[in-house]
Amino acid sequence: MTPPTASASAMPVAGSAFPRRPRAPEPHLLVRSPRNEGHGKRLTSAFEALEHFPVLAESRNRLLALIAEERPSTGEVVAAIESDVALVIAVLRLANKVEGPRQGSIDSIVAAVEVLSPEAVQGLAAGAETFEFFERGTTWDAAPERFRLHAVSVQRAADRLAVQAGYPYRDRLLVTALLHDIGKLVLMHAYPGYPKQVHGPARTPEERLHYERRELGVDHSLVGGVLARRWNMPRVVASAVERHHADDAHGDAAFVRLADMLAHYAQGSAVSSNELLRAARAVGFGPTELRSVLYDLPYPTSERPRSVEPCPLSGRELDVLKRLAQGMVYKQIAHELSLSTSTVRTHLHNIYGKLGAVDRAQAVLYATERGWL
Repeated sequence: MTPPTASASAMPVAGSAFPRRPRAPEPHLLVRSPRNEGHGKRLTSAFEALEHFPVLAESRNRLLALIAEERPSTGEVVAAIESDVALVIAVLRLANKVEGPRQGSIDSIVAAVEVLSPEAVQGLAAGAETFEFFERGTTWDAAPERFRLHAVSVQRAADRLAVQAGYPYRDRLLVTALLHDIGKLVLMHAYPGYPKQVHGPARTPEERLHYERRELGVDHSLVGGVLARRWNMPRVVASAVERHHADDAHGDAAFVRLADMLAHYAQGSAVSSNELLRAARAVGFGPTELRSVLYDLPYPTSERPRSVEPCPLSGRELDVLKRLAQGMVYKQIAHELSLSTSTVRTHLHNIYGKLGAVDRAQAVLYATERGWL
């Protein structure tokens, strides 16, 4: 009998979408063996290590500088926190411990900043462990920066999708998008050689998930959901993290799934066109809308800032300021709003006082930066 020319393990599996990999040498076995030996113990140890995941020093420093200002912008403080995975985790966990009717249900940084004092955020940031760009530490190596780059890319893509779709939970989506891959941090710590030795020849996100399940018995989305629940994150956040690769994902998870594919696409990584279109349909985008997103993806967004703090102006004062921003003079504003010129002057005087502005240009700039115009 003629001996086979290839080992059985290297042959394609019937009915499988992915070819079975040839059996790897010793480095690969370091990854496979924990599946049956100490699997739970390794994950538990990794969960504990995530308690000390560091903050990017630049994010921490910018946040502290903003809080130290005489009149810190809530929007800028929120944006500074949302730029960093560890800050988002720490602020959300702290906010959800505050006693009150919203305890355990804070699912966005906007809501977290509303319940936390500036001093609490300042103390949290000041005491956080930090890492510098491209710094290699003893525990996390260069993982924090690599992880942050992809997380922020997915967050920006998700935000762009939310704006275009008119998604009402934009603030929460920015959190779930940033945290969607926290399970990868767990697997990096638990298994030597992850992700390279686990993903092997996988090219697309779906193929990588397949190999994680085959090699480890779990995947990063499932582990991330467990970690989010361990941190007592709101159920909607933990569920989005856990289901962001699911075919039947909806809500935040569906937006994150599409945003993740778009981020990989923008970085030149392989993405299945069929899966991309399927994910787009889950958020209400057809081929035309998807083509528009793919075309615009490399360009900076021109969306106006989010309104993350209450506007102190009345509806009528805001009407006056909007027209002032359009370049109208007092008489034009008065005519359009059916007011007297003196009433318009009174409204502007009140606007300047409420915003702490000295002239129209400063008032318009201040309101624009905060998303009120």
